[in-house]
Amino acid sequence: MEGASDMARPKRDAQIDLSEAQELTAGLIERLTCPHNKAQAFLRDAKAPGLRVRVTAAGAKSFVFEAKLNRQTIRRTIGDVRAWSIEQARTEANRMRVTLDGGDDPRELERRQQAADAEKKAAAITDGVTVGDVWTVYLAERRPHWGERHYQDHLNMSKAGGMPAKRGTKGRGVTVAGPIHPLLALRLADLTPETIEAWAAREAKTRPTSGRLAWRCLKVFLGWCGEQAAYKHLVPVNPAKTKKTREAFGKPAVKSDVLLREQLPAWFAAVRNIGNPAISAYLQTLVLTGARPGEVATLRWADMNLQWRGLNIRDKVEGERVIPLTPYVHDLLAALPRRNEWVFSSTSSASGHLADPHKAYLTACTVAGVAGLTLHGLRRSFKSLTEWLEIPAGVVAQIMGHKPSATAEKHYTVRPLDLLRLHHEKIEAWILEQAGIVFDAKAAPAALRVVAG
Repeated sequence: MEGASDMARPKRDAQIDLSEAQELTAGLIERLTCPHNKAQAFLRDAKAPGLRVRVTAAGAKSFVFEAKLNRQTIRRTIGDVRAWSIEQARTEANRMRVTLDGGDDPRELERRQQAADAEKKAAAITDGVTVGDVWTVYLAERRPHWGERHYQDHLNMSKAGGMPAKRGTKGRGVTVAGPIHPLLALRLADLTPETIEAWAAREAKTRPTSGRLAWRCLKVFLGWCGEQAAYKHLVPVNPAKTKKTREAFGKPAVKSDVLLREQLPAWFAAVRNIGNPAISAYLQTLVLTGARPGEVATLRWADMNLQWRGLNIRDKVEGERVIPLTPYVHDLLAALPRRNEWVFSSTSSASGHLADPHKAYLTACTVAGVAGLTLHGLRRSFKSLTEWLEIPAGVVAQIMGHKPSATAEKHYTVRPLDLLRLHHEKIEAWILEQAGIVFDAKAAPAALRVVAG
């Protein structure tokens, strides 16, 4: 009997018949080897349809599920035989079989689950991000689409402050934090309508103008957050768009400081008598181009195209635009000393260019009898003065860097430089005539000269 039992029991080194399903046992799995001429082989389980044990040429063994779907064989790894028991593997194989019988691909279901888990994990991570974290990402992503001044405005709105400075400190001796800075430490998820409303109420009391600008930028920022997969679950609705916040800042006062036609002689006379030629030329350029004060202050010599008589303006928002280099302005700029890269250079400013012309400007305005006229008012003056002439609204808008209103011009036409020049030179000549300035537009401008120091 003992000999017969030995004959019935397969030898431990005997090759397992892989063509037939067998009831899996630990001993059977242990004995399983891969045929020498194959990279992998499969042993079918007789109890759980679809369950297989896969063995590789290297000896690695794992439970897999195998079935037919749309006449194609699909396999899904269950797990290593050392980590899964046979009964656990059978249970999982039966579950996959039920899924398959219901018309679903277990592989696709798993991919969906993995994607859902990944999204949930990412959401858990982003739940803790601060406004400052996302603000930094936002500025980096949007910078290529903005002009440099627009980007700097965003930096200034979020600056920490507390740095020693002589100007712009309101008597504190240190810089003041930007309006958005108090919000940066908050979690983005905590930036609720109530939080923003309380912030708006505080800012409106101390600095309504800069606060209103910051609020507009904040609305755009939060709108961007709502479009990003990583943050949209945190900002399902823009919390800055509330009636209470809008009412806190109110409507900006209509600015009405402009030069009247009758004031041009006195204003030009006072400005031309300013002892600093850079400031004098700067102020005249403002009123003759309608450019923003910052755009003119940061003009570089490289921005002057003498061949095509153009002036490259670094636009606050759009990036840059080219306007005509009109004869009188050309003469003003060419007469300035060429100390560095800046047209309106300064020996006292840390930047190297004109930074604070207000003292000389206010004195000139007082002499001219036009007190209250701001630097930005000169930009408004350019626009209002053009209305004395039959200049198309689109021309003025393009020179100033504004998008023309649809009601002002049916079609937005980007005019070439030579056509802009036709109109711009007409504007310049008329303003100079009204100011009583005799200027020969055909005369050669003053020669550029390099000044050391």
